[in-house]
Amino acid sequence: MVRVGLTAERLTRAGAELADEVGFDQVTVSALARRFDVKAASLYSHVRNSRDLKARIALLALEELADRVSAALAGRAGKDALTALANVYRDYAREHPGRYAAAQLRLTPEEAAAGAGGRHAGMMRAVLRGYDLTEPDRTHAVRLLGSVFHGYVGLESGGSFSHSAPDSEESWSRVLDALDALLRNWPAQP
Repeated sequence: MVRVGLTAERLTRAGAELADEVGFDQVTVSALARRFDVKAASLYSHVRNSRDLKARIALLALEELADRVSAALAGRAGKDALTALANVYRDYAREHPGRYAAAQLRLTPEEAAAGAGGRHAGMMRAVLRGYDLTEPDRTHAVRLLGSVFHGYVGLESGGSFSHSAPDSEESWSRVLDALDALLRNWPAQP
């Protein structure tokens, strides 16, 4: 019998909240069942297993993040768009560390096709149009930006920048200045 009030969407949202509280790696069907004070077996009519639950959380996080990026990019171009994009990723990671970690989950091709990953790539490419890059350099630049944003956020959230001057905020600003300069002066292919 399906427990009243439990749905796949409600479980996904509760799993996302749990991920923010205890870490994405700690999210399991059993942990979620404890949150609802039910037996884990009662959740299996809504999610197949812990991997399915995690994929649903990842898709939710990607959707939330894409919505924020879309709103932040409206009417912006060049460095202003680059900064808005970067700040959305960083702010989301700070507000929702578990969901941000979930957004890094490797999805199956079917899961990825159903998610907002394509929107993210499209918006990043839209930002790069302001820098007049052509393929394959645009793809290289997408990978560079993703690496810098995710790397910085990961190091910052782990406390790597909290023990020395200048503060992390100043470094973030300088990193974005450097990325803008690099994108405006992208090296020619050999």
